[in-house]
Amino acid sequence: MYDGGELLFLFKFSRFIDMILTGEGERPIRPYIKIGGTMKKGLPLFILVLFLSLPLSSFAGAPLDSVKGNVDKVLDVLRDPALKGESGMKAKKAKIHTISDKMFDFNELSRRTLGQNWTRLNAGQQKEFTELYKSILEDAYVDKIVTYTDEKVLYNKENPLTEKTVEVQTTIVAKKCDIPINYRVIQKGTEWRVYDVVIEGVSLISNYRTQFREILTNKTPEALLETLRKKVGKA
Repeated sequence: MYDGGELLFLFKFSRFIDMILTGEGERPIRPYIKIGGTMKKGLPLFILVLFLSLPLSSFAGAPLDSVKGNVDKVLDVLRDPALKGESGMKAKKAKIHTISDKMFDFNELSRRTLGQNWTRLNAGQQKEFTELYKSILEDAYVDKIVTYTDEKVLYNKENPLTEKTVEVQTTIVAKKCDIPINYRVIQKGTEWRVYDVVIEGVSLISNYRTQFREILTNKTPEALLETLRKKVGKA
């Protein structure tokens, strides 16, 4: 349980995901979050990896080129006919975990999620937070990826945010609705890495920042880490 209050991660968002995958129902209700309680299924890594795993239309620009390279690898895993049964499922998950390590900048994602609270953690705590946060995102949502369906994704445009960050705007064309998905990527050396995903205006970073800020308002960084350790079974 989060000590910061009762977490109500709305059932409507879970339904939103199901609609995307199944093509059932009308246009989904826009997701949002309240604070505290037991963490349940919803936005983070599922959205990150699932929608990056869908085929993008042709495009120009290094950010999209980088994303597409990883997308193709995920697609190869999801479509691999040799990966069947329980052993195949485990292999798929392991391969996708490996791809996500290269696709996303979890250090940047962690730092931006905590915002100003990042500096309250010492170097060791920052490292542990990043590892725990990544584990929570992956372990909680990667199971959803195997329900992948071959939706169509349209590239709209690249929108420069800063000298080193770009928002890649795409639209998922599902059977019953179109869903705008924006990928925020940051340049690190010669690579572009995903640090946030915004679905219909709802940001991964903003969702979790609110939850973690609630905890850190009245508790120490160590208390936050202990909460996350319990989530991943490392307490």
